[in-house]
Amino acid sequence: MKAKELRAKQTAELESELIDLLKAQFSLRMQLATQQLNNNSQIVKTRRDIARVRTILAEKAAAK
Repeated sequence: MKAKELRAKQTAELESELIDLLKAQFSLRMQLATQQLNNNSQIVKTRRDIARVRTILAEKAAAK
């Protein structure tokens, strides 16, 4: 997911995207804890996506 794509979305869409990413992050952490996760890089990618969404939400809030 790229920042350019995220900037095109509305605030409500970004908030729902953030909730989905947080759920995915929780799921990945549980898979890691139970040793079911094959690709550890998924956790890093999800964390970065969460950071991107939060950054863009902060930018939109500051622009108001």
